[in-house]
Amino acid sequence: MSTVQRIARNTTLLLSSSVAGFVLGFFFTVYVARYLGAQGLGVLSFAVAFTAIFSVLTDFGLQALMIREVARDKTLARKYLSNIAVLKIFLTIITFGLIALTINLLHYPAQTVRVVYLIGLSVVFGAFSTMFYGLFRAHERMEFEAIGGVLGGAVMLGSAFWAINHNYSVTGFALIYLIVSVIGLGYSLAISAWKFTLPGIEVDLGFWKEALKQAWPFALGAIFVVLYFSIDSVMLSSMKGNEAVGWYNAAYRLILCLSFIPSAYFSTVFPLMSRLHVTSKDFLRFTYERSFKYMLILGVPIGVGTTILASKIVLLIFGLGYVNSIIALQILVWSMVFIFVNGVFGQLFYSVNKQLAATCIIIGSAVFNVVLNVILIPRYGLTGASISTVVTVSIGFLIDYIWSSRIGYGIPVKNTLGIIMRVSIASAVMGLPVYYFQNFYVLALVPLAALLYFIVLYIIGGIDKEDKLLIKQIVGRT
Repeated sequence: MSTVQRIARNTTLLLSSSVAGFVLGFFFTVYVARYLGAQGLGVLSFAVAFTAIFSVLTDFGLQALMIREVARDKTLARKYLSNIAVLKIFLTIITFGLIALTINLLHYPAQTVRVVYLIGLSVVFGAFSTMFYGLFRAHERMEFEAIGGVLGGAVMLGSAFWAINHNYSVTGFALIYLIVSVIGLGYSLAISAWKFTLPGIEVDLGFWKEALKQAWPFALGAIFVVLYFSIDSVMLSSMKGNEAVGWYNAAYRLILCLSFIPSAYFSTVFPLMSRLHVTSKDFLRFTYERSFKYMLILGVPIGVGTTILASKIVLLIFGLGYVNSIIALQILVWSMVFIFVNGVFGQLFYSVNKQLAATCIIIGSAVFNVVLNVILIPRYGLTGASISTVVTVSIGFLIDYIWSSRIGYGIPVKNTLGIIMRVSIASAVMGLPVYYFQNFYVLALVPLAALLYFIVLYIIGGIDKEDKLLIKQIVGRT
């Protein structure tokens, strides 16, 4: 199997599972949002966002470090797994302690505190699952992670049906997160024992010191990434109440569902790029440039289509009680477009051992986002939070683009503008019939619009000879 075919295989596996997870997660979000209402959804979303801010401490960048190093040398797998497992015991205890202490100091209602406790425990169990998933990624065996994702989504949706039928409160829905994380840990542990290795109890202080030294930029970056994506919900809760958080997160969860596309792709490409930094910098450049192009090709039409159909999407899925989510969805979807592309730069920086630079960019973006939220949320509420997110990721894109040139992997401006222009033209052509026929059956309109988009993109040269060659390699033709 060629490298291109392996990338395609792993990406397809993760995309397939992510699509299944998207469908399961979509219905979970719909049923929970309709059942709990904006107020209840706001409490649950606040708890998820609040615990997410602390969750990075359970890993401290060790997963990304393990993926990079084990992808380069598979014999290091047990060494990393055994030491990281012991480290995570201490890290998860500290993390849950900080979650419990902070939520009590903030004097939230008793129900909100209970929900935070349950979600916090799910973070603890999930920390060990992600450790094993890192092992799977390092060996490029994405099918195991794919199955785990589908299993978790199915359990979550099934548990939601049970909770609704038995009239559970928001606390019961928080318990679902804990159940899913426990099952996920059991699954990942079983697969690791079956196909790879089990962690031992290894305390190599020299290894710990060196690992934490290399991992802390990953950790610091991850902390600010989570802060960047979660702080808006926490600030909305404080400034505008849980109902505003519910409206905001109804839109935000739809956007996050789309993240399965870059997530599946980058999970596959990161181990490869880490190896290529050592073995073939020319192929690394090629992989990076193609990835940039493909994320643009996928992201922009999603932004155009969602902006046009936002009212239809929100009212169809959540009902009239979430009409305030429409404007948030129209704005937030453009943050996902930038996130598609920004992910390419992030994978590049980490692959070439420039994680400190990536971390500095992320920290700057997170701080800017907090400041912008402080300015915009009091006056504009969830619309202000949405604008803050989009402005921040767009500035992050410009900084990433400039910095990639400074480390020798810049994409010529002419090439960048060329693909942006072609993608924009194809998206505009697609958007016209979507706007005109938006009152028709949406589920039929979307695939037809996508087909039109790719036809136009092909005609105007958005698909070049190298893209065609890659497609031939993927399907096994020479």
